[in-house]
Amino acid sequence: MGAGVIGIGKYVPEKVLTNRDLEQMVDTSDEWIRTRTGIEERRIASDDMNTSDMAYEAAKEALDDAGVTPEEIDLVMVATVTPDQPFPTVSCILQDRLGCKNAAAMDLSAACAGFMYGMITAKQFIETGAYKNILVVGAEKLSKITDWNDRNTAVLFGDGAGAVVLGPVSADKGILSFELGSDGSGGKYLYQDQYIMMNGREVFKFAVRKMGDASVNVIEKAGLTKDDVDFLIPHQANIRIMESSRERLELPEEKMSKTIHKYGNTSSASIPLSLYDELRSGKIKDGDIVVMVGFGGGLTWGAIAMKWGK
Repeated sequence: MGAGVIGIGKYVPEKVLTNRDLEQMVDTSDEWIRTRTGIEERRIASDDMNTSDMAYEAAKEALDDAGVTPEEIDLVMVATVTPDQPFPTVSCILQDRLGCKNAAAMDLSAACAGFMYGMITAKQFIETGAYKNILVVGAEKLSKITDWNDRNTAVLFGDGAGAVVLGPVSADKGILSFELGSDGSGGKYLYQDQYIMMNGREVFKFAVRKMGDASVNVIEKAGLTKDDVDFLIPHQANIRIMESSRERLELPEEKMSKTIHKYGNTSSASIPLSLYDELRSGKIKDGDIVVMVGFGGGLTWGAIAMKWGK
């Protein structure tokens, strides 16, 4: 028995903030943002929309897609650095609102690597037989911790949520291998002090190294080669970082997910949003080998290799 994705859902707010809009807010330009980050627009939640609201919408769709009832969920995990409040957790709010009355609930905080941490944690519960169906959500309202007067960070972030239901799949499918890591000495390069603070140069160097290394490592751990990889879903933080991971895997451009242009960096929601869009577009098919890799504040990173399907 393996652990794999049996259902998926997403939610992004209606409001679109374009690069042209940002030109009116800070000293920047559409060309500068696009060439350095790959971002063209991002979604921004309304003042009265919380992280739990976005998580709820994505989770509902994931449950429907999986054909699983709320009562059949054993554990609700939400990866976020922007909870509605310190407690109760977003996962507890979600557990109640969805009606997952038999589920335990916990939040995970690993910044942009949070969804990877959630998937890998869920895999352990399922493969030991402790739990059968686990809801994993990556949800962020980064707009509330973004300094909209800081030209270096205001252009990067957006809001949204992605959710998956993980459950038992056939032995040759699902998550084949994983890697998790952290380097707390780099915490000073990316942190929250009311707003998101970032040393872009240091974060870039770290991300390029770790994203590439982790991607290669999970392939080797799964007993695969670069030629076996059908699709790469990197954390959508910066197009240049993403391209470096693709080049390490020697993949053609069409085999890497690119959703950064329409969502920006949505932290823990980034990978599930991309996974959702690529599945719906037909780019990921049953039996495909998919690599997902993310990095974030902490500093943290995580990657998985999986064979798609049930």
